[in-house]
Amino acid sequence: MSPDEIAGRLRSGMTIGIGGWGSRRKPMALVRALLRTDVTDLTVISYGGPDVGLLAAAGKIRKLVAAFATLDSIPLEPHFRAARQRGDFELTELDESMFMWGLTAAAHRLPFMPIRAGLGSDVMRVNPELRTVTSPYPDGEELVAVPALRMDAALVHLNRADARGNGQYLGPDPYFDDLFCDAADEAYVSCERLVESTEFADAGTPQTMLVGRHSVTGVAETPNGAHFTSCAPDYGRDEPFQAAYAKAAADPDAWREFTARFLSGDEDTYQAAVAAFAEEGA
Repeated sequence: MSPDEIAGRLRSGMTIGIGGWGSRRKPMALVRALLRTDVTDLTVISYGGPDVGLLAAAGKIRKLVAAFATLDSIPLEPHFRAARQRGDFELTELDESMFMWGLTAAAHRLPFMPIRAGLGSDVMRVNPELRTVTSPYPDGEELVAVPALRMDAALVHLNRADARGNGQYLGPDPYFDDLFCDAADEAYVSCERLVESTEFADAGTPQTMLVGRHSVTGVAETPNGAHFTSCAPDYGRDEPFQAAYAKAAADPDAWREFTARFLSGDEDTYQAAVAAFAEEGA
């Protein structure tokens, strides 16, 4: 599929999960395709980065479920911060471990998972809807019942994939992308390179085969499709571009100029503008 074909499968009001972590291996080409649609009123589930920031800036988020929203080298995602200060959307803040077990519960079709993370913290205070359960065994321990983070659709980006939907990561971290896919009714994988299935054996160990075809609905080949986030080892984070993004986010006029230059066309237009930006800084 193409990124625009994938975005065309999404509808207003859906719950959308976005893989990656902060400003690392985010399916940015798919996010940019989503920006070009009239889809809105989304519940977004993400270890947040610029995916959350761009969707927030476009007014497409109704509710965000996240453990954080960061650009990594820039601690707080600027569009997320501004949107929260304006009260643009509802936020469910979860501990990173709670978030992971919420994905796990959804992947296993369970209503919740009992865990210790969150107890004694303000996570329980700011999320009064969270409940605890008592172990039915002699220990009688009180645990947090983390609700399943079930999704209508998930978007993830991997280094390699085949046409059947098997996906492989080659960097240092899987970022829970497999859980996003398993926890969603539909899952869409973008990849740096579409390969024949036989090529997987030539790159990495079996553990790198993160995403299985059983959980994938569609695949899109999107070279540089995680830009401006990193996609190790194919490329690192584009720090100059990310700095320009964050600077533009702080000023409405500058953001309009940034949008006109980088986000007003299709993915090919974006990549050409990025290449021109890099030449300017060379």
